[in-house]
Amino acid sequence: MIGARVGLRVIGFAALAVVFWTQALPAQAQTERLGEFRAWSAYVDTSNDQKTCFVISQPSSSEMNPAGRQRGPAHIFIAIRPTEQVRGEVSVIYGYPLREGSTRAEVGATTFPLFARDENAWIENVADEPRLVDSMRRGATMRVFGTSTRGTETIDTYSLSGITAAMNRAQQECAS
Repeated sequence: MIGARVGLRVIGFAALAVVFWTQALPAQAQTERLGEFRAWSAYVDTSNDQKTCFVISQPSSSEMNPAGRQRGPAHIFIAIRPTEQVRGEVSVIYGYPLREGSTRAEVGATTFPLFARDENAWIENVADEPRLVDSMRRGATMRVFGTSTRGTETIDTYSLSGITAAMNRAQQECAS
């Protein structure tokens, strides 16, 4: 069950990452930006005859130990996939391969363990996902911790400013 879920998440997550990292989308692209909401952006993708809405942000700051190590871009996504009954799947791209058991997210005083695979992480207990999204909507910042397979420790801080408006817009789009 976990393997199948992770496999689908990795494929979907990779597709969304490619879309986000593409600055100039061709005219035939099926991804549309719904809006910018402070630190967050909302999108809808209609590829493969399925509607997926998502919000995305990048860290407002990062700390690394040891300092100066190279890594790819880091992002956090929250996906809404109506055909799969997914209403707020949180995914993180760290920008480097992760050590198992090294990832977690903190919003305020609440900690959420994350499950790592390659450069990606998801909430360990899917039943906690609505609580994480609710905490993000109510919070000011979220800190995401991870350790690379080479031992680099990273703390990415994400501003949560605009997440509620972005989520509301994405949910509105995927409700139709």
